[in-house]
This record gives sequence, structure tokens and C-alpha cells, in this order.
Amino acid sequence: MARKDIPGQASLVFDVALLDLHNPKDSISIENKVVPENCERISQSGDFLRYHYNGTLLDGTLFDSSYSRNRTFDTYIGQGYVIPGMDEGLLGVCIGEKRRIVVPPHLGYGEEGRGNIPGSAVLVFDIHVIDFHNPSDSISITSHYKPPDCSVLSKKGDYLKYHYNASLLDGTLLDSTWNLGKTYNIVLGSGQVVLGMDMGLREMCVGEKRTVIIPPHLGYGEAGVDGEVPGSAVLVFDIELLELVAGLPEGYMFIWNGEVSPNLFEEIDKDGNGEVLLEEFSEYIHAQVASGKGKLAPGFDAELVVKNMFTNQDRNGDGKVTAEEFKLKDQEAKHDEL
Repeated sequence: MARKDIPGQASLVFDVALLDLHNPKDSISIENKVVPENCERISQSGDFLRYHYNGTLLDGTLFDSSYSRNRTFDTYIGQGYVIPGMDEGLLGVCIGEKRRIVVPPHLGYGEEGRGNIPGSAVLVFDIHVIDFHNPSDSISITSHYKPPDCSVLSKKGDYLKYHYNASLLDGTLLDSTWNLGKTYNIVLGSGQVVLGMDMGLREMCVGEKRTVIIPPHLGYGEAGVDGEVPGSAVLVFDIELLELVAGLPEGYMFIWNGEVSPNLFEEIDKDGNGEVLLEEFSEYIHAQVASGKGKLAPGFDAELVVKNMFTNQDRNGDGKVTAEEFKLKDQEAKHDEL
């Protein structure tokens, strides 16, 4: 309104709607905190936090919402990746906590604003913390039950059968072998599961029940699994070990359970022609396993293991093994066939 439009000596009437106000000395304020009863850990600088939020102005105008995108906002905190007010307001939260963070403009988007956020606006963020972790975190193991005899513990190379429920820290169920009605079977230490799960299944006895919490850098990482596991999610596995088949010493795919025949090559070479073909080799190895004289590494494709053993013996790659080529593992340590 220009002054020339106002008559001299006129009384003026202004109808004002106060949108917000702040003082340059204001800090953030935390309101409406809802903290879970079980809060074992609070967030600190350097943690990576996943949370949902609604962002509004003081008059209630919504300017942004992670819920509308059906995806959490994920960020490191205390390191300047978000506006200063949120960086501060996300410190000291619990997993599952809800709180309101009121951010004055000098700790938000300042005098210029951004997008549909007006300049010098006070911002209100209603947040819900889904989970957080620190890049230095390892897995967490809590054992809930061990049978009276818990002397045989799982180790690298063992073949395990187990049930699990997989969920997020907020309790969202992702997967369950119980629901599928079949166990999950792996060879421990062979890379068949994520590293955190492999670690969480170590030194476990049959019948034991435990909970393993896996940070994303030991799980499915920032990418997650499309449509199944959110990116950067902390995972919770409730596990029951049902069966353990002892593996072989590291580096071996087959071992003898007794003394090795001094005439081993001749026994395999049934037709006595001085050459062993894959069929002869495979038949002999499977016969030793069936009789209990030998053992193949559990949990792997037996035919593939035997074929690899044969290939290692067939040093010149001509499809047959001669007595000169044939060697036991202790005769040539770099091979693991026998």
C-alpha cells in the first residue's frame, strides 16, 4: 500500500493473520514425545537413521511427507547432511520413538526458504523413528534357549538346517520359514547367506533358539532387496537350529574315515587299463561314501564335488587320470580332491 493512497489524518484498520513468529535466539523445541518403554539405546552423532515424517508450517500447512512417498527418509545425523535443526532434533531418539521438532528458520531454510517452504518460516516435523545403526556396529546375539546338552557347536563348513522369522526393528515381518513349512539349509561360511547371518549362526547348538540383530552393512546394505527388504534396514532374525551335519576340515571336499588303501589307483581303475575315466572315479567315490569309508562335504551337490575332484586329478585336461597324475592331498597340498 502506497502512502499516497492514504488520506491525511486517517485512522487505519489492519486485519492480521499471524502465521508464525520466532526470535533469532530461538533454538529448536521438542514436543509431544512418545518414547517406547524398552529403549536400550539412543541415537548419537554419526548414526544412520531411518524415519518417517510430516513437515508442516506452524499454521498446519503440509509442505512435505515421507509417508506420501511410502519410503523412509534415511540420513546420517549430527554431520550436516540435513538442516541444522533436524540434525540436532534427531539426536537422543529411541528406535520407535515419535516426537515433534519445531525448527526456527535460522536452523531451517533461512530467509530464502526452499520450494514450497516460504522464507523465514518456522517448520514443524512430526517424526517416527523406524531404526538406526552406526557403521561400526556388529551383530547382536541374544540366546533365549539352549538344550541341556549344548556341547556340539556350529562352525565353518557345517551343514545347518534352521527355521527363522525375519523382521524389521518395528516388528514388520519380512519372511518366515515357519510360514513356508520348510527349513532353510546352508553350509556355514560358504557365502550362501549375508555375512551377518553367517556370523549369527556360529557356535550354535541343535535346539538352541536365539535372536540375531544385523545392521545393514552386514545385511542387505543400502540397496536392500527390491520389494522385500528396505534399503539400509536393520534386520531381526529369530532362529531355531534344527539339524547340524559336521563339515570337513577347511580345504577338503572329501575325506577318508580310515586308512587309505596303498593300492588306491588300482582299486579305482577297475578295468586295469592304467587310465581312470570320470565314470569310474565317480562310481568309486560314491561307493566309499555309501560304505562309510569316505565322506563328502555336506550341503553341496555331490556330483559336482566329485567332478571337481576328478578335474583336479586330471592335470593335463585330457579327460582321464593316469597313475602318474594321481596324487592324494598330502602328496600335493595345493589340491583338495582326496
